[in-house]
Amino acid sequence: MSTNPPKIRYISESFIKPQYASEESKRPLYLTPWDLAMLSENYTQKGLLFTKPPAANAQEDFIKSLLEKLKQSLSEALVHFYPLSGRLVTQKNENPPSSLIFVDCNNSPGAKFIYADLDLIISDILSPIDVPSIVQSFFDHDRAVNYDGHTMPLLSIQVTELKDGIFIGCSMNHCIGDGTSYWHFFNTWSEIFQAQGNNISITRPPIHKRWFPDGVSPILNLPFTHQDEFISRVEAPKLRERIFQFSSQSIAKLKEKSNAESNTNKISSFQTLPALVWRCITRARCLPHDQITRCRLATNNRSRMEPSLSNDYFGNSLYAVGVVTTAGELLEHNLGWAAWKLHEAVANHSDKVVRDFFDIWLQSPFVLQPARIFDPYSVMMGSSPRFNMYGNEFGMGKAVALCSGYANKFDGKVSSYPGYEGGGSIDLEVCLSPDSMSALESDKEFMDAVSLSYQLH
Repeated sequence: MSTNPPKIRYISESFIKPQYASEESKRPLYLTPWDLAMLSENYTQKGLLFTKPPAANAQEDFIKSLLEKLKQSLSEALVHFYPLSGRLVTQKNENPPSSLIFVDCNNSPGAKFIYADLDLIISDILSPIDVPSIVQSFFDHDRAVNYDGHTMPLLSIQVTELKDGIFIGCSMNHCIGDGTSYWHFFNTWSEIFQAQGNNISITRPPIHKRWFPDGVSPILNLPFTHQDEFISRVEAPKLRERIFQFSSQSIAKLKEKSNAESNTNKISSFQTLPALVWRCITRARCLPHDQITRCRLATNNRSRMEPSLSNDYFGNSLYAVGVVTTAGELLEHNLGWAAWKLHEAVANHSDKVVRDFFDIWLQSPFVLQPARIFDPYSVMMGSSPRFNMYGNEFGMGKAVALCSGYANKFDGKVSSYPGYEGGGSIDLEVCLSPDSMSALESDKEFMDAVSLSYQLH
């Protein structure tokens, strides 16, 4: 790409409401501690890049027809995922001073739908080693925090037309749902799109009844009266962002190695790969021997609970499972040691841990502050290769790449996605300071595990 890449041109925007309002959607939706804790985080921004069908440029009505079908299927999807068509509302109480924040779907224009175009081709996006910064403009709600859902839509879809491709980017308020919920919505929207208006009975109806412990009222007041008391806006430092691909064979070798080194067979691929990344990033950062470093894994609570929550539960049910050590101890030990520590942390994440979080929150409600949680010495693993990302189709075949926006990125944030090739391969989106990224690219242990095709494909 040239030094002055073309800018996105915004062509139209509209609001999409559910095709009809269910009785359920007319009532306030009260948020859980899991949801309210997210108020100061960014929206979730993920999207898929598709190749335009060969005849698309010859058909003047291709894009017009595509946009119409996307809007129509989105309107149908919002009947099932009605919280995404609402807005946040705060009700302030004086005695004691507090705020009740909930979702109102009655007084909202709906979800936002944007059409834009960009004078670039797919290879301009996929061929550079680093993810180009222009990708951030494929998403609406740039730098918005979830609290902004009072005045901004809780869901915004941006369709960006490239010369030879279409990018469908989705920004969803993180108070409304986590990654499991995000991809549940996206998968259902795709399912409805493919049914083309034939009365479809969706595969996985979402469950909107929010989970609260027995005896706990769903009306939870935050002990704040002004957003400045609990909302902070953090600008990410200068980062390099790059996608590294790991083949299923490479991951199997790492898993075998870490299990052999720990004399066990219990360590999974999803514990081995973060262990490798944590060790190699820590080495690349040249941290002092006694520097505290953490590795956190975003973990789905649903299956950990007793009784378990359905995977169709629509909302947040996340916990950051973590291991703490010093840089010296981490690097003095082998891969198996770090992987076993992560295995133990995941194995110990039980129903009791989930409920303890609720108890602590109810005693002293809080909103997570990203600047305090994430430090430049640690690694945070987000997203999941278990999510069905490449199964989404909108009349253009399988997507050629998955991209994310500006949201929730900092030095040491790593997101794991299913590899494009499937079969157990994994793509890691790594965000690091420029110096650390350069050192990681020269790290033999890390690069030996990375597939030869370092670009998206």
